[in-house]
Amino acid sequence: MSRDTDRTVYSSEQGRMCPRCRKPHSRCKCGEKIAARAAAIDASRNPFVYVGRESKGRKGKTVTTVEGLPLAGDELKQLSGELKRRCGTGGAVKDGVVEIQGDHRDVLVAELESRGYKVKRRGG
Repeated sequence: MSRDTDRTVYSSEQGRMCPRCRKPHSRCKCGEKIAARAAAIDASRNPFVYVGRESKGRKGKTVTTVEGLPLAGDELKQLSGELKRRCGTGGAVKDGVVEIQGDHRDVLVAELESRGYKVKRRGG
């Protein structure tokens, strides 16, 4: 049998398996490395962090978005938590974009600039 055909993709004991390192997804570090590498490449191409406001698809509720942060994984979640505490509200991290409930663009721009990021406002 060739190496490609005997690769375990799912095990009833451990669940899904990573095709690269062949470890269970719960112990795999490949995804974190890839996300961190992609964030570093994006940061070198575009050094700006974009802060915008959205309400589309949220039943009229306003959300402030922060895109382009050169962080991934736990670092992004930690920064998101600090920004949410600074604004005194909730939020989430979805696909590398930090979403903070409410319109807090001014506060976030000031906070991110104080942390050394180059910030641009996006939208109205």
